[in-house]
Amino acid sequence: MQSAVIGVVRVASRYRWTVCALLFFATVINYMDRQILGLLAPVLQHDIGWSQVQYGRIVIAFSAFYAVGLLGFGRVVDWIGTRVSYAAAMLIWSVAAMLHAAVGSVTGFAAVRALLGIGEGGNFPAAIKATAEWFPRRERALATGIFNSGANIGAVFAPAIIPPLAIAVGWRAAFVVIGALGLVWIVVWMTIYKPADQNRAESLDGADALEDGEEADTGVGAPGWGSLLKMRETWAFIIGKFLTDPVWWFYLFWLPKWLNEARGMDLQHIGPPLVCIYALTTVGSIGGGWISSALLKGGWSVNRARKTAMLICACCVLPIAFVSQVDNLWLAVLIIGLAAAAHQGWSANLFTTASDMFPRRAVGAVVGIGGMAGSIGGVLFSEVIGQVLQRTGQYWVLFVIGACGYLVALGIMHLLVPNMKTASLKA
Repeated sequence: MQSAVIGVVRVASRYRWTVCALLFFATVINYMDRQILGLLAPVLQHDIGWSQVQYGRIVIAFSAFYAVGLLGFGRVVDWIGTRVSYAAAMLIWSVAAMLHAAVGSVTGFAAVRALLGIGEGGNFPAAIKATAEWFPRRERALATGIFNSGANIGAVFAPAIIPPLAIAVGWRAAFVVIGALGLVWIVVWMTIYKPADQNRAESLDGADALEDGEEADTGVGAPGWGSLLKMRETWAFIIGKFLTDPVWWFYLFWLPKWLNEARGMDLQHIGPPLVCIYALTTVGSIGGGWISSALLKGGWSVNRARKTAMLICACCVLPIAFVSQVDNLWLAVLIIGLAAAAHQGWSANLFTTASDMFPRRAVGAVVGIGGMAGSIGGVLFSEVIGQVLQRTGQYWVLFVIGACGYLVALGIMHLLVPNMKTASLKA
């Protein structure tokens, strides 16, 4: 029996990393489409004439509808599977990204950002579910870290590509070009990807799951939101996302403005610092996933390995509280890069706790619920950011809030779930 299991794993390994590569490129596109607004914000603010608060509310429009997209696609992914739902999400957000070229007002930008949020809400529920279907528990954090590093690569490519593109052809054409990349991905995805239950010769079977320490789940169908919200495990994931996702969105949407306003950098010079920051996050994403996977392979429990990795990441964020007092630009960039890298390492492990604590049939819904909580946190924090900057013009308090969120989140998660294990669902 053992040799048969090893044979299945060896066959699976050849295809599951192809799946991981597809998830990686989807996440790259996701973040390029998401970040282009922040990169072009100084130019758009001049052309459209919005205030700090109005820009904050454009960000809120994305955040609010991203929450809706996460919740909705979380259930859709569990109902109809990853193949069709992922392609549908990509189509919606790619069209929305291109539609930015057709608007010229605050209201118009808010509308297309809302549509973008709905579509982009499908990315992580589908990607995390695909990872749970194709990877054993001991490899999931690493696989998640790899595909989640697509967020960082997208964030690196965006400042390297988008400002020169916008200068060369105009900001409207830049939205169209970047948005069209998703249409190419859809063709590749629908050609290459087949769901795990249609590739039993290549995917993990029950023996692999049990060998890996995952409890068998005898339930059928996706559980309802109501039943999931009664569980402490769900609330642990919700708290983790609610308190830390807004910090990442602050980095994503406001760092270009911080470099412009606090450091005096224009569109032609803003790229290198952002490339440096997001290049560091790639190391953090993969490294954070590798830490807990290595600890698991070393015999640590899932609970101890995940929380230790998350604690390390939470501590690495702390120096950002003092970044506003740093005069040297590149030292400040390195401090922000460390914090952003730590966030991505944290995120790789936090996402993986959803498949640690829930059977595969519930993973999409749980990720959607938690993602919605993170988006709600993002909405609230975006309003705080806009009001703080409108009234004071100071960023330091925002960096202090970002520094503290991770340790607080980890403490609450530990109180809710002292020992992570697969939850028992009644249906």
